[in-house]
Order: sequence, then structure tokens, then C-alpha cells
Amino acid sequence: MKKIFNKMTKFSVGIMQKYLPDPFIFAIILTFIVFVMALFVTRSSPLAIIEAWSKGLWSLLSFSMQMALVLVTGTILATAPAFKKILGRIASIPKNKIQAIVVVNFISLIACFINWGFGLVIGAILAKEVAKKVKTVDYPLLIAAAYSGFVVWHAGLSGSIPLKLASGGNLLAQTGGALSEAVPTNMTIFSTMNIVIFAIILFTVPFLLGSMNPSEKDTKLVSLDLLNDEQPKAKLDIKTITPAQKLESSVAINYMLGAMGYVYIFSYFIKNGFSLNLNIVNYIFLFTAIILHGTPINVVNAVNSAAKSTGGIILQFPFYGGIMGIMTFVGPNGTSIAAAMSNFFVNISTQTTFPVFTFFSAGLVNFFVPSGGGQWAVQAPIMMPAGAQLGVSAAKTGMAIAWGDAWTNMIQPFWALPALGIAGLGAKDIMGYCLMVLFYTGLVISLGLAFL
Repeated sequence: MKKIFNKMTKFSVGIMQKYLPDPFIFAIILTFIVFVMALFVTRSSPLAIIEAWSKGLWSLLSFSMQMALVLVTGTILATAPAFKKILGRIASIPKNKIQAIVVVNFISLIACFINWGFGLVIGAILAKEVAKKVKTVDYPLLIAAAYSGFVVWHAGLSGSIPLKLASGGNLLAQTGGALSEAVPTNMTIFSTMNIVIFAIILFTVPFLLGSMNPSEKDTKLVSLDLLNDEQPKAKLDIKTITPAQKLESSVAINYMLGAMGYVYIFSYFIKNGFSLNLNIVNYIFLFTAIILHGTPINVVNAVNSAAKSTGGIILQFPFYGGIMGIMTFVGPNGTSIAAAMSNFFVNISTQTTFPVFTFFSAGLVNFFVPSGGGQWAVQAPIMMPAGAQLGVSAAKTGMAIAWGDAWTNMIQPFWALPALGIAGLGAKDIMGYCLMVLFYTGLVISLGLAFL
């Protein structure tokens, strides 16, 4: 059985290495695919579709900046000497390459369940630290273990769909009249079904990944240059130091600025409780890094180094915005590609199969609309009324959409870009392992939705 599994893993890795192009090419191919699909599904002219694509190109500008800052602020926090010591202690826990994979994935799963932005960055940063300690580990598999934790994010505390359902108000208008009151999180995030699915994934996927370790001859060790993220500190001659250099090297400036930042952080949590979003996560990362780096010039040097990894986000996110623009474009016949996909699964569903087909449809739509908010806007008006008509609870339908949205991220490079930027790898390096996680978690989630 183990030999069969090893052959499957090796085949999966080989296929991805050979056929998965750079994420930018992947985004372009998806653009061409949805363009052709839109011609037939929406019955619109090529010019109308191009206009919808062009309008969508800049729809993710704010989000793109947030994601770039997730990468940069997370990286500069991780390179601060004090924080590196903490990570180093955690990274010292695993003593061999199997333990390294298990520990990294387990921590990543928990972190992503708490907050997806936090987990996405911390997992990749921890993996790099572990690679320094366990030098025999396969580095692409280690980073795949870090990224695979992301498969649970939408079922966790920062899941946008269950939080939208719990918020009520105007957000319920997107459910096509299926809901008139909020759905509390004890029926979604903290439901028995959701907790059981999460627990199974938490206690099995780390060992699944640990069993994927390639043979010694196929193991790809990390480059020592890639792990060298120490920031050079300029030595100043006290006799020739200028007033400007004194300011750049002032510890007092960093501490005062950091204190201002933390006044707001404490105020935020007092007012909002433990409610994390991208902005507050970036805020915490940034001001903690400012304090820990000691001087303004150290922060500048760390940011300059970290910003080199943001190229993929800057280049590719606009094109995914364009893809979303085409996917949600409604033609003269009153339909869109996203709606057509969702309606197909609704039409073949029964009360028993509806949650599973909703999960699959969300996974398919996620390839083209890799955004939790976008996924809800596209599918809620179709899936929520259909679920209500079939007698499926709104909570279960919502969580089926949420799990589907997170599931196919395992082979969608969009969300992997920050982790890959931190790790210094390409999508094809990790997606073979993530494909195996996709198959396994898809089975677990489907059974959970069908029988729990």
C-alpha cells in the first residue's frame, strides 16, 4: 500500500512539475478560457466581454495592497532578532524530516483556522526556520505542508461567509430572499459538522504529508543562500556620524512609534474583541516589527529586502480581478458564467446531495473567483434559495460554499503567492503535494457534508 501511495505522490509531483506553468501564465490561460466561455454562456459580443474584463482588472487594487503588506510585514517581523529566537525554539521541536513536515503543517492548520492572513505567513516563515534546523528535509514538501494549512481557513474564525451569515443586516439581501435573520456562528463555525471535519483534517493531514517524503535521491534540499535572511547592519563611526544618521539609528523613534501603534491595537481589541481582519493583522505585524528591529534604518532595510518578493502579487492579482469581472458579467440573456455553473449543480441535486454538489460548485467557481467575498456574491443568490427549497439549512449551505472556496486553493496559485514569495519557490514546486491534499480533504469534506 505504501509503495502505491509513494508512486501516486511521485506521479502527482511529476505532473505538476511538467505541466503547471508559472502562476502568471496560469492566470492568462484562465483569462482566455473564461473569455471563450462568456461568448457562449452570456451571448455577448467580444467587445462587451473585454469591457467587463477591463473593469474587473482594477477591482482588487485595495486587496492586492493588503496582500503585499501581509507578505512584507510578516517577513520583516520574522527577520527581527527577538522574533527569530521564538521561531527558532519552535523550529527546534522536530528532530527529523517527518517530524518537520508534521509540526509545520499542524501549526499552519491551527494558525489558518484562527486567522487566514496570519496562518498563511506564519506557516511559510516557520517552514524556513525548520529548514535551517532539519537540513535533510525536502524543502518543497515542507513549504507545501505550510501552505496546506490554508485548506481550513474558510471554516475558521476569519471565514468570511460564516461571518457574513452571523452579521445579518444588509448582507442577508445577497441570499436571494432565503434568509431574514442572522445565522449564529454556533451553527456554522462551531457546529458539530464543521468541528468534526476540521478535527479530522487537523489530526490526519500532517501525517499524510509526512508520509509523502521522497526518497533520498529525489529529495530537494534548500539552498543555504535562500535561508540567509539576515539584514546587514551598518557600523557607524561615532566621530563622523551625521545628524541624519543619528535619526536613522534612533531607538527612541522606533519605541515611541511602536507605542503609538500599540495604543491603537489595545483599543481595537477592547472595542471589537478577538476580531481579526487583514488590516489589523498587518497593523500588528508592522508595529511589532518596528519595535523589535530597534531603529528606523533597520526597518527600512528589512522592508527593502522583503518587498522583492511581492512581484507575483503585483502582476497577477489584477488579472484575477479581470477574470472575476468576466465570471460575474451578466449578458443580454440575463445570466453569467458563475451563475450558469452554480445552476448546473442545483439542477442535479437532491436534499441529500445538495451540500456536496454545492461544495463542488464552489470549488469550481473558486478557480476563477478566488475570493471569499466574491464567492459569496456569486453563489449566495443561487445556492441559498435552492437550499431552502430543498430543505437544507442555510448554515449547512453556507459552510458548503465556504469549504469549497477553501478546498481548491490547494491547486490554485493565487493564494500561494505570499507563501511562495517568502519561501523563494515557484508554484510547480509545491502543487504536486498539494494535489494529494486536495484529493484527501475533498473526500473528508464531502463525507462530512453528506452525513453530518
